[in-house]
Amino acid sequence: MALHPFAVLGDLVRRRLVEALARREHSAGELVELIGKEFAISQSAVSQQLRVLKDEGFATVRAEGRRRIYSIEPAPLETIGAWISYYRSFWEAALDDLDDEIERSRREMARSPRPPS
Repeated sequence: MALHPFAVLGDLVRRRLVEALARREHSAGELVELIGKEFAISQSAVSQQLRVLKDEGFATVRAEGRRRIYSIEPAPLETIGAWISYYRSFWEAALDDLDDEIERSRREMARSPRPPS
């Protein structure tokens, strides 16, 4: 059963792995060292999360001798980006309205007589 892209990124460890892979590719050992220390989890736990990322299309893996090298796969992130872009218009309109209201309040305050101090 495939996970929704937001469900994949809903896990803090997987999200951190994606962040690391977005910067550059890493060997499994590097990721175990980095993420294992950061979250105090075992090699097995990191490997399990890498497997989820691979199975869900967020990462690819290739063999280099005995090492496994993980890279980011952008397609699921593009899906998330498209979803966010669609809904961005809703909050941008609300933020524009808020900005207009703040500016209106500032103008009213500037026109109001100030009480003596």
